[in-house]
Formats: sequence, C-alpha cells, structure tokens
Amino acid sequence: MKMYQIQQLRPKESQILKMKAKGDQKVKPKSKKQWSLDDFEIGRPLGKGKFGNVYLAREKESKFILALKVLFKTQLEKAGVEHQLRREVEIQSHLRHPNILRLYGYFHDATRVYLILEHAPRGEVYKELKKLTKFDEQRTATYMTELADALLYCHSKRVIHRDIKPENLLLGSNGELKIADFGWSVHAPSSRRSTLCGTLDYLPPEMIEGRTHDEKVDLWSLGVLCYEFLVGKPPFEAETYQETYRAISRVDYRFPPFVTEGARDLISKLLKHDPKHRLPLDDVLKHPWVTSNSIKSPKHKIVEATVANKTQS
Repeated sequence: MKMYQIQQLRPKESQILKMKAKGDQKVKPKSKKQWSLDDFEIGRPLGKGKFGNVYLAREKESKFILALKVLFKTQLEKAGVEHQLRREVEIQSHLRHPNILRLYGYFHDATRVYLILEHAPRGEVYKELKKLTKFDEQRTATYMTELADALLYCHSKRVIHRDIKPENLLLGSNGELKIADFGWSVHAPSSRRSTLCGTLDYLPPEMIEGRTHDEKVDLWSLGVLCYEFLVGKPPFEAETYQETYRAISRVDYRFPPFVTEGARDLISKLLKHDPKHRLPLDDVLKHPWVTSNSIKSPKHKIVEATVANKTQS
C-alpha cells in the first residue's frame, strides 16, 4: 500500500520520543527498531473520530503519558484520505511551539496506523465552549494571543492550517490552547484551486468560491473563532448550507449588543472578503483589545525578539 510507505523521519526527529518522564528521565532512543503497540499500555478512550479513536496511553519504559491516535487503514482508503494522513505526519511532526500539539512519531501494522501524540489533559475547547455557552473577554483574548502566535509560527514555516475551529483546539494541563489536527494543512503557497476542506462555517469566501488561497485563510478563521468564543455560535451560522454559503460570500453577519467595541473592531478587521485587507497576525497580537484583555504574552515573538537582539549585539 503506497500510502503507508511514508518517508521515514530521522530517528532523532520522529521515531524517538523527545519527552521527559517522572524524575526528568528521557525516553530512550529506539535505535533501528520501530515503535509497536507492545511498547505502550493502552488506557481509556479520549475521543472518537471518523477514521478511528484516540486513547490515553503510557510508554512502558519511561512511563510517559501520551495520546495514541488509532486509524483504520480500510476506512482511510475508502475515504481516499491517505494523502491527508501523510501530510499530517510530515507537517505536524516538524512543528515545535507551546500552542501546537506535538506529534512525536508514528507506526503501523497490517490494519491500523498509530500516531503518537502529546496528551492534552483538559480536552477539547469545543466541549468547554458548549458547557459554558460562551467565553468572557479575558479568556477569548488570551486564546487569540495563543492562536495568533502559533499561526504566525506555522506561517513562518510556510504551513497553512486551513481548518481552525473549536473541535481542532485542545487544552493543555495549564489551560493553554493547543492547535491539533493538521489533516487539512498544506505547505504554502496553495496555488491549487481550493478543495472544500473543513467545516463550512469557518471557510473564507475565497475557498467556498473555489478561488486560489494562501495563508490568509487562517486569518479569516481566527475572526470566526473570536466571534464564536464571545457569542457562543459562529457568525455565519444559518438554517441551510446555501444560506451559510451566501452569508460568507457577502460577509453578512451581526453582532449581539453585548460584544464590546474593541472586540468588534478586531473581528471586523479579520472578516474581510479581500484576503489582502485582513489584519496581519502581528497586528492581531498588538491589537488594543487583545493586549488589554489577554493574560498571556506571545511565545514565538519573544523568542524571535531575543534571537534578533543577540544577533544585533
């Protein structure tokens, strides 16, 4: 099966878990031996997906807790999404950012593919949002800081996510946001005509209209997400697919009275029909509403600034 002959990543990158267990003991390298199911103790299910399930797991030797995503080959092949899995592995395994879920490695057997993932103990942002119905300004602005910073990092690596939505965002042990599920991501520029990937509610006009697109699709999704966090539902939600399509194409949405002027300003600057007119991620991080409400500082920009300062000195 061609799909599963994914180019083997170097041991130090993907096939070795660069993780720390209790007592600060690192997981030992796997030399030439590949990972197998025998290396893990499988715990409770963490979630169900279209092509398989995610389980809590522990690497036997180090006792390190992680998440194991189990995908069925027959289902992947039936849906014709083998290329998406290959892309997910190749892209996510090379990303290193505190607000991006780590993909440590993968292995497969006759019937299944296993992705070895960082465990996000607090689960999906989607479930949290449904429980609370909406988030306050401090929490929303903090998530915007973390998201914009992580996307800035992705874009610096020429990676476009293309499917930013609450279901694809997880929460770490300290409540920090983690972008997960890079199945729809691509290396920029995506000059191909758009495929309708992702959920319609979060797709920008250029993608639903079948035009070419670039990393600015993620800026639109950020605006949709900010609105949904504050209001409790996406801005273009409608009764039918056709109505949602029309609303997105016309950028037709309304703010409830309780959404403050600062939040409205940020959202309206991201939800622009012309991608070139959308607020850049650098400016999202500096937006007055974000800086006055967020309790986090951007990690990627701090690292960048430190490196720049050392270079200049």
